[in-house]
Order: sequence, then structure tokens, then C-alpha cells
Amino acid sequence: MNESGTEKNRQDHSREHLANERTFLAWIRTSIGIMAFGFVLERFAFFIQKLVLLEKIGLKAAGKPSGAEAGKAISTFRTPGYSAALGIVFVVFGILLAVFAFIRYREVGKELDEQRYHPKAALDAALTAFVLTTGILLLVYLIKSL
Repeated sequence: MNESGTEKNRQDHSREHLANERTFLAWIRTSIGIMAFGFVLERFAFFIQKLVLLEKIGLKAAGKPSGAEAGKAISTFRTPGYSAALGIVFVVFGILLAVFAFIRYREVGKELDEQRYHPKAALDAALTAFVLTTGILLLVYLIKSL
């Protein structure tokens, strides 16, 4: 093979690895977004718990409990709901997605080096199933809350 053919093969190989890296970074951004959304959901549950408690203990003009009493009541009060659990699920899924994205990145890199790359859809299918399930659950929740 001539010199220009070897250079072209090297450039193609570099492009393939750079594309693999861009894909990996996209998966990492997705996992960060999922974890951030989970964190917001969990903190939202905490915020709602505190609002409900303040309403229940009646922090109105007359008869306010002392700061210590309100603080103790706030620290032990829990409202039923799914935001906290759902937030934790999102954070865990985001962490797992990052781990599996790294594993996939390494596997694809090896396959590209050995010129035996074959696309796999397992990670794509897992993310799609998670987003689809979440969307359906949110839709059901919103419809029931009308």
C-alpha cells in the first residue's frame, strides 16, 4: 500500500476512535442529566414535606411553637409520596448508565482496534425503556392528579 493509503487508514482509524469518544461523552452527559433530575426530585420531596409540616403545625400569627419545637417536628415528619424514592431511582440509574457507558466505550475501542466492530443496542434499549417507563408513570400520575 502506498504512503497516502496508509495515512488515510490512520485518519479513518482516528476518526472512528474520536466518534467513539464523542458517543461516550454524550452518554456521560445523559447520565449527569438523569442524576441531576433525580436530585431535584428528591429535594422537591423534602421541600414539600417541610411545607406540609409548617401548615400542619400551624405557624400562623398566634400560637407559634418555639424554634426548637418546630425544628424537632420538621426533622421527624414524613409525608407519603413518591418523589424521594423516584429521585433515588433516577440517581442510581444515572450512576449505572455512566458505568455501562464507560464499559461500552472501552469495548468499542477494542473492537475498532481489532477491526471487528459490530453495533450493540443493549445500552440504547435500557435507556429507552427507562425513559419510556418514566414517561408513562408521569403521565399516569398527572392524569390521576387532575
